[in-house]
Amino acid sequence: MGDKVMKTVEVTKATQPLADYTRKVKKEPVIITREGKPVAALVSISNADIETVSLGSNSKFLALIERSRARRKAEGGISAEEMRHRLEKPKRSKIM
Repeated sequence: MGDKVMKTVEVTKATQPLADYTRKVKKEPVIITREGKPVAALVSISNADIETVSLGSNSKFLALIERSRARRKAEGGISAEEMRHRLEKPKRSKIM
């Protein structure tokens, strides 16, 4: 692998239509900078729906996941088999 410089665009010089930048992200991310510091990134997204993308960048959701992982690590969890058992509908007996 060679050293590849990522495409960057200074926000004050980003004058092309957004559609032009989105075509460029198929090859590599486009980093938007302000005074040389990164402020945003345009990246290609494949195999993801809008909910996945939204949740993946939602700080409250990510914090919830981290708390959940920490709790599971500290307290343990239950097996998939036990979860299925707990969620199973009780069978009704037939009355004749």
